[in-house]
Amino acid sequence: MELMKKFIACLAILMAFFTIKVSADDFDSPAKHAIAVEATTGKVLYEKDATTPAGIASITKILTVYMVYKEINEGNLSWDTRVPISDYAYQLTANSDASNVPMEAREYTVEQLVNAAMVASANSAAIALAEQIGGSESHFVDMMKEQLKEWGITDATLVNASGLNNSYLGDNIYPGSSSSDENMMSARDVAIIAQHLINEYPDILKITNQATADFDGTTIHTYNYMLKGMPYERDGVDGLKTGTTELAGASFVATSVENGMRVISVILNADDWENNTYARFEATNDLLDYVKANFEMKTLIKSGDSYQKSRALVKDGKEKSVTAVAEKDLKVACRINTEPSATFKTEENGYEAPILQGQKVGTFSYDDKQIVGTGYLESEPSVTAVAKTNVERSFFLRVWWNHFVTFVNEKL
Repeated sequence: MELMKKFIACLAILMAFFTIKVSADDFDSPAKHAIAVEATTGKVLYEKDATTPAGIASITKILTVYMVYKEINEGNLSWDTRVPISDYAYQLTANSDASNVPMEAREYTVEQLVNAAMVASANSAAIALAEQIGGSESHFVDMMKEQLKEWGITDATLVNASGLNNSYLGDNIYPGSSSSDENMMSARDVAIIAQHLINEYPDILKITNQATADFDGTTIHTYNYMLKGMPYERDGVDGLKTGTTELAGASFVATSVENGMRVISVILNADDWENNTYARFEATNDLLDYVKANFEMKTLIKSGDSYQKSRALVKDGKEKSVTAVAEKDLKVACRINTEPSATFKTEENGYEAPILQGQKVGTFSYDDKQIVGTGYLESEPSVTAVAKTNVERSFFLRVWWNHFVTFVNEKL
């Protein structure tokens, strides 16, 4: 009877795992391009044609605002800096087809403009910020392109700071671009930008989690219908940015906390968006449901712990090796009901004594055997391995003898 119970328990576990695998294999996001990643590790959790450049519309503004945060961080700008609204940016507010806010005051703070750009998707706010930082929007676009290069993004097309089709911008288009050009990136590119924005400047979420905000006495409203109190509300969602043009369709980069993971999801050109106002949000919800059902965060190695008795060689020490422990937690995103593993890499020839506690003696890396699509936005997570204890240098005569023996073996 006991044996039968164990058999049934094992069978149940296998069936659960099989069910997860089937749901993972069967899931197809209702969009032309999609990706989901865990934000801290950059692990790809789902991909669908995620490396093909496509229109991104106002999702552009997450890069524009990243550049603003960067300027503030470098001391070149402050939240209180007052920004004049040029005739170009002001005249665009009269175009009812382009998302905007009233700008009759013709001067606003950086903080007001960032709120307007991220909450209400105000195109003139993005342009004003670009002109303030770059001197002109075209020079700011050059700065955006340089930033993308630093992140290894080489397949993007950037022609403005707002994400509008150039046809809205009159004579103010980027040199060399056409009147019909528009910003284009892959879903993976968008995820990389979102990851940098969220990880480097997490305060952005205090802005993007607002369903409404004040702009110089006017209440502005979000286009993110997945926030609290909105028609497609989902627990955990606190950003990030929608985008809509004929080229981009209805697109959305979201971020949400699911199973203890900070997830970034990207939907570009949701299916049936012309007939369904909520198409991008339904697609995002499905994608986040899929991630929540299949993945979780685990601490593979705790800070101060060793892994599978890992040791580093010590040369000329009183001990021949030292226990290697993790300098900080190694956290990984993995499939539910799986046991992740790590590898330990250290100097093959060892480390010269004396060894100090906490000294680097190698690296623990996640040995991910469940790669999805392109795998990671950068590389598999790893942490520094450090010496658990001190190792003193051996008596000088023993050190001399060891070196002599080594010389004889290698040279004679």
